[in-house]
Amino acid sequence: MSNWGYIIIITLAVYFVASVALYYLQEYFIFKPEKLDKDFQFHYNNQVVEEYNIETRDGAIINGLHFKVDNPKGIVLYLKGNSKSIKGWGKFAVDFTRHRYDVFMLDYRGFGKSTGRRSLKAIKRDLQFVYNIMKEKVDEKYIILYGRSMGSGFAAKLASINNPKMLILDAPYYSLSKVAAKFIPFMPVSLIMRYPIPTYKWLKYVNCPIHIIHGTQDKLIPFKSSIKLSKIKPKLTRLYTVIGGGHKNLNNFESYHKMLGEIINSKMRRLNLSETSIGVVHSSKKLNAEA
Repeated sequence: MSNWGYIIIITLAVYFVASVALYYLQEYFIFKPEKLDKDFQFHYNNQVVEEYNIETRDGAIINGLHFKVDNPKGIVLYLKGNSKSIKGWGKFAVDFTRHRYDVFMLDYRGFGKSTGRRSLKAIKRDLQFVYNIMKEKVDEKYIILYGRSMGSGFAAKLASINNPKMLILDAPYYSLSKVAAKFIPFMPVSLIMRYPIPTYKWLKYVNCPIHIIHGTQDKLIPFKSSIKLSKIKPKLTRLYTVIGGGHKNLNNFESYHKMLGEIINSKMRRLNLSETSIGVVHSSKKLNAEA
């Protein structure tokens, strides 16, 4: 066998081993959990919060926090990103409680105090289980789904099989496979991804208002991904642009808070298109010249 033959075989062998390694080790790259002791005490200034430990059918424990307000307008199910725990994410609840909305945040399996073997199927099942509990206490027309970064895909999935008041996606990705392909373009991502999380597929089946918020300077998940997502259900979707916003700093922009307040306090009104300029065609250059 020629030297080129040996090189090709070795290259293919390395490629195969790397693919297998990525298949089994991808959780270490996708998830960045923070573990919390069982006796850890959550505390947030000027917030009323109650901790919950929800047992799933396979014996896992999903730990969550319920931020409460007097006479709430509804409740926000906040699905966080892929890092740390609700210990830090809980600080963002104020962005909703100040508008008199309760907030429920949870940690995915392996994050914070939550336990259980993690898989895409298990996470989706856990979230639906929590949503079902919420539905028993609150009518769906008062439930807002808010998904941040990785949580945006899970929020889209929940909205696709339920009937919440609205869906808010914060810095969403078209699919997690697309994000991975950006960093490892030479690998067979579509074959090895165990967490493809195809937001775009699930969004097709969402029938509630969809609000997408994205920063123009997001280096991790490009703004163009939200533009693509906004075209899937255009009649139900509004895209909000945070000029100069990155992936982790939208909360530091005044425009973000104005947008969020406008979104969660908005009321759907039927639009009478007969009273608008829809259908009006601009005159052609030829007609303008003759005029």
